[in-house]
Amino acid sequence: MTGYARQVRRPAEEGQAAVEFVGWVTVLLIAALAAVQLGFVAYAVQQAGTASRAAARVASQDPTADAAGAGQAATSSWLGTDVDVSPGGGEAVTATATVPIPSVIPLFSLPSAQRSTTMPVTTPATD
Repeated sequence: MTGYARQVRRPAEEGQAAVEFVGWVTVLLIAALAAVQLGFVAYAVQQAGTASRAAARVASQDPTADAAGAGQAATSSWLGTDVDVSPGGGEAVTATATVPIPSVIPLFSLPSAQRSTTMPVTTPATD
């Protein structure tokens, strides 16, 4: 063994790899949870926009229709979307959708995503 030195473990270095592994796994888990949470935020915002557009479209074409129900039906049912439709003075209608953002970590809560859409009221031509 002239060319190679024999590696001798010292008692102070035993378990160092395990400690480093646990440290890096913790960092990687936190990064993964943050990425999943960011995905939930983006999905909730997208669903709020979809619900508000669908509700405003239905309310602008037929004031007697259930526009809030149409907005809720346009989104995923597990989100618990809340849609509010308000007439804007006869010429326009505004729909506001509020979607709670699901949390990956139980003790961590985020505000709800909210989107509004205003569309002009269109009346069908009567012949």
